Amino acid sequence: MELKDFIMNLVGAILIMVGVLLGVAFLTLMERKVLGYVQIRKGPNKLGVMGLFQPFSDAIKLFSKEVFFPLMSNYLIYWVAPVMGLFISLFIWMVLPYLVGLNFMGLGFLFFICCLSLGVYIVMMSGWASNSNYAMLGAIRSIAQTISYEVSLIFFLLCLVILIMDFNLVKFVEYQELIWFILILLPVGLGFFSSLLAETNRTPFDFSEGESELVSGFNIEYGSGEFAFMFMAEYSMILLMSMVFSLMFLGAGLIYFSFYGKVVVVAFLVILVRGMLPRFRYDKLMYLTWKIYLPLSLNVFLLMVGLISVLSWNKFSTN
Repeated sequence: MELKDFIMNLVGAILIMVGVLLGVAFLTLMERKVLGYVQIRKGPNKLGVMGLFQPFSDAIKLFSKEVFFPLMSNYLIYWVAPVMGLFISLFIWMVLPYLVGLNFMGLGFLFFICCLSLGVYIVMMSGWASNSNYAMLGAIRSIAQTISYEVSLIFFLLCLVILIMDFNLVKFVEYQELIWFILILLPVGLGFFSSLLAETNRTPFDFSEGESELVSGFNIEYGSGEFAFMFMAEYSMILLMSMVFSLMFLGAGLIYFSFYGKVVVVAFLVILVRGMLPRFRYDKLMYLTWKIYLPLSLNVFLLMVGLISVLSWNKFSTN
């Protein structure tokens, strides 16, 4: 029985990874299409029907290119960092409540936060191992940005955890059967969405990849397959964060088609923001998280904790 469970878990994990990679491929196509229409032009439309095979053509081109390693780079870390980044971004998908066994756990929220914080090390390893000034500057900026926004992002999510008093991700589905959390906690939802953009290095917070001053940032020395790994890891995290936002704020379980429609809508909004907003100034980015988001999340968090404590005390005192 244990061998059968292991095989089923392994097959399920492989299916999830294949599905995520296919989703990443078509997410890139959707981004190029949406940005094309935002800029009043057509996106990819030559390869296949409406450009449907364009992502696969890009993947073949990237993985068939010759691999170059900078002469002064730290070879081992330089090569391992993109692979680890993709592995971690795919590994987090295992914790989501698919309701079919797999690697479901009661403390899934804590596991999600722990894996999310590992992304900082990938950026640091790739920027440092490249032995390039541009890569190092991009890595430093990305690390400062990611660490700063992780604090407020975790407090925004803890507001919801305090609301349902559980770390189990399935509970978020059960507690939103009558009303979505985004309707009763709209400021928290908007703050989490903007922190999501900063956490995934998306516009208007894409300072680690500022082409105008850093020439692509921490991944400047990467090309061919290594760049493809970093690219897939970034878009996998966008899909994952869109799914987490839908799970925690927009209700519906992973067994309903409407849930995946919500994930697509959130991912579409992430892409639309890129086409509409310019890049922030870096000092304004730090001001936003430390002076606005952190006090807001802390105040909402402490207020909810206080109200729940008072209500719980009154309930026990009356009993």
